[in-house]
Amino acid sequence: MAEDDQEKPLAPTTPRPRLLPMTVDEALSTELKKQHQGFQKRTVWCGIVTAVILIIAVVMLVLGFTVFHIKNPKIKMNSVRIIGLDGVNQTDIFTGKANLTVVADVSVKNPNVAAFKFEKSNSSLLYHETVVGVADVPGGIAKARRTMRLNLTFQVMLPQIIGNQQFLTDSAAEILPVKSYTKIHGRVKITKLIKRNVTVTMNCSVDVSLTNWDIVRQSCIRHVSF
Repeated sequence: MAEDDQEKPLAPTTPRPRLLPMTVDEALSTELKKQHQGFQKRTVWCGIVTAVILIIAVVMLVLGFTVFHIKNPKIKMNSVRIIGLDGVNQTDIFTGKANLTVVADVSVKNPNVAAFKFEKSNSSLLYHETVVGVADVPGGIAKARRTMRLNLTFQVMLPQIIGNQQFLTDSAAEILPVKSYTKIHGRVKITKLIKRNVTVTMNCSVDVSLTNWDIVRQSCIRHVSF
C-alpha cells in the first residue's frame, strides 16, 4: 500500500516545435499578398464610386435635356375687337370725333416645369409706323405648363390715323392696315443654378375693313431672345 501511495512520476512533456524564422522570400511573398488584397479592395471601391458618379451624370444629363431643359415661352394673339362703334356714323369716325377702343386677347403659354415670371411692359398699336395707341401689359406669373390670358386695351388716337398721308389711299381701298408690337421680358427659374432670362416679342399685322369694321386678316410673327 505504501508503494501505491507514492506519487507517480509525471509524464514527460512533449517539446513544442520551434517556429523557424521566415525566409526573405516568404516574407516578401506575404507582403505582396497583403498589398494585392489591399489593391483589390481599393479597385472595387474605385469601381463603385466611378459607377455612382456615372449614374448621377447620366441622370443629370437626361434631366437637363428633358425636365430641366428650359423651353421658350410663347405669346399669341387670339382675337382683336373694336369697341365704340355703336351709334357712331362714318362722319364721326373720319373727322376724328369718335372714341374707338381696340381690345386684343393675348395668351402667354409657359411649357416649362417652373413658372415664367414677366415684368410690366406695354404694347404699341401702329398705323404706317406711327403710334396710334398704347396698351399696358401688366406683370404676372404664367404657372408651370399653363397658359395665361391677357386683355390689352388700346385707346385709338383717330386724329393720328386721319392725319396720316396714307389714309386717303387706304380709305379708297376700304382697308385700314394696322400693326401691333408687344414685348415681354421675364425669367424662368427651375433651380438656383438652372435659370434663364427670356424676352418674347410679337409683331402682328391686322387689316380692318372700313365698311363694317370687321377684322379681315390677322397674322403674327413671334421671336424669342435670351
